[in-house]
Amino acid sequence: MTTSPTHPEAAETRSDGELAAEAREMLPELVALRRRLHADPELGLDTPRTQRRVLEALDGLGLEITTGAAATSVVAVLRGALPGPTVLLRGDMDGLPLDEDTGLDFAAENGAMHACGHDLHTAGLVGAARLLAARRDELAGDVLFMFQPGEEGAGGAQVMIDEGLLDTTGSRPEAAYALHVAPGPRGVVATRPGAAMAGSSSLTITVRGRGGHGSQPHRAQDPVPTAAEIVQALQTMVARRFDAFEPVVLSVTQLSTDAGVVNIIPDTATLQATVRTTSEAAVEQLREELPRLAEGIASAHGMSAEVDFEVLYPPTINDAARTAECLDVLRETLGAERVVSMDRAAMGSEDFAFVLQQVPGTFFMLLAGPEDPQASGEVNHSPRVIFDDSVLAEAAAALATLAHARLAAGASDSAVSGDVSATTG
Repeated sequence: MTTSPTHPEAAETRSDGELAAEAREMLPELVALRRRLHADPELGLDTPRTQRRVLEALDGLGLEITTGAAATSVVAVLRGALPGPTVLLRGDMDGLPLDEDTGLDFAAENGAMHACGHDLHTAGLVGAARLLAARRDELAGDVLFMFQPGEEGAGGAQVMIDEGLLDTTGSRPEAAYALHVAPGPRGVVATRPGAAMAGSSSLTITVRGRGGHGSQPHRAQDPVPTAAEIVQALQTMVARRFDAFEPVVLSVTQLSTDAGVVNIIPDTATLQATVRTTSEAAVEQLREELPRLAEGIASAHGMSAEVDFEVLYPPTINDAARTAECLDVLRETLGAERVVSMDRAAMGSEDFAFVLQQVPGTFFMLLAGPEDPQASGEVNHSPRVIFDDSVLAEAAAALATLAHARLAAGASDSAVSGDVSATTG
């Protein structure tokens, strides 16, 4: 059988079983990398030691590598043997400002922690790069590896997009995939079409009254009980103004005043909240109704309120067609019994959402709970959370197989289009 750029049958020679088997063979190397990363976490957009370890792990694979200017990102391109589309694979690299309390031999001791599993994401993406680089001759198209700092609140994905990430290969990706580890039965994968993760917004409301002596509230305009009334009204608003099947979660997490001592009624009281939404419609409704609610309550008490509502991350929306393909590929690769559909979106947030706003793709969860039942009750962002890094074989195989399968499908689509054009031309 001969191959050509028009009929790249070579892209169809993938064996899911072979990729998974090779991923298991490289597991010790991936575990070692993950544990080096775990012992030395870095925060935000500035992760130079992590970047260096990624570059060392990719050395010798024949990738086109660039590093970021606004962040310590790594972008690596694997060029296939034949022309074709681009597929993007993402792994985030930053940790959290937590003192680790796991007791692991490789626990971090620098005041930061990989409490959300980004060390596994990075090592898994390195594994996928190695698997695919070994199959360069089978690829009809390019794979774009996105090693991203600054996922935990710094919007690193958008920073990389602004630096030209999506134009790196010369053609914008036609698919994008990312995974995230979470507690649960080891090796199980879960995702869904549509909203997979909530969007995240911040809310700040400042109530302005008139301060005075704590013993004479009638001579002041006390903003504290007014702020407390607004807190209660916010909970009622969420419960009564939004459909329970398109949830909004609003948690007031901070209350403060400008009073210096306990016997002063302050001039101002400020509350801050995190808000999670699963649709753009909910965000727009909040933009409209939050100021009206806060200002109305403050006005009723002779005061004023200032409302600042800022969208941080949009909802993570999985493309329906790409997600259907993703589920099929993962069932074939990992076994149908280990791939499940999520009933609803998770209310955490993820900045891979910025990529999925521009590229159809899928974000999926890889469960990585520890075998020790006493350690299984902790969740992401806990200083005691432990992930079983034996799932790195599944992580690498899943990402590599998704890219391989999509490039093969894209090549087949191009071949059919070419045949139709030749027939009708």
